[in-house]
Amino acid sequence: MTEVAPSAELGGLLPSLGVRRGGVLMVHASLGGTGAAPERVRDELLAALGPAGTLVVPAFTPENSDTSRAYRQAVAGLSEAEATAYRRAMPPFEPDATGCPTMGALAECVRSSPGAVRSAHPQTSFAGLGPGAATLLRGHALQNHLGRRSPMARLYAADAQILLLRVGFEVCSAFHYAEYLMRPRPPRRTYRCVVDVQGNWVSYQDLALNDGDFGEIGSRLPRELLAEAEWQAKPVVLCALRDVVEHAKIQMSGYRRPLA
Repeated sequence: MTEVAPSAELGGLLPSLGVRRGGVLMVHASLGGTGAAPERVRDELLAALGPAGTLVVPAFTPENSDTSRAYRQAVAGLSEAEATAYRRAMPPFEPDATGCPTMGALAECVRSSPGAVRSAHPQTSFAGLGPGAATLLRGHALQNHLGRRSPMARLYAADAQILLLRVGFEVCSAFHYAEYLMRPRPPRRTYRCVVDVQGNWVSYQDLALNDGDFGEIGSRLPRELLAEAEWQAKPVVLCALRDVVEHAKIQMSGYRRPLA
């Protein structure tokens, strides 16, 4: 574990943590309560990466579903007729226009920035800025949320770093890639979402993704894999995506069991 002294300026903290110039950095962030404008945070991240570096954020849209927690929360308390009307009115996913409100202000800022690239998955897309974004985010199979036919596999191959900015491993989406690599394989389930035009619902099969143990997995990672600091009174963690995915895979394979 590398501990870095707290810094009032994020721009000064990032190099000391070990953010690689010219590298690929995937960021999960919570800016609530900091008073920091997401545009400024975006620019400080890009400055730390340099002109050859690429910034990637999850731009997930779980609300585009009738099988997700986000949907169940949205219709909680509605009558059957109201829930039906809500479902019929749900807009389709449009890569260039659909926001990602549940992913936080930084993710939405990156997604909507001029020159940003976004992958095409209607529920688990990624957005990126930088010279590597188009290559990293191309080709995102509908039946492969975060597996070998998704940008997550290319982030793994690119030796990307992960920055958890004032959030914990509970939201570390790279752990989902470990679910695709683990043995025995997890069960599969049906997902549904709206694409192309309103009312055009599609169904598909993929792994039954489960983030319920991500916080515990993160707490068991070898501390030497992590560079840790504090910014705006909350933790900041930098790690290598490959390293934490491999450790997560080992952990999951040891105690998770497929459903009967």
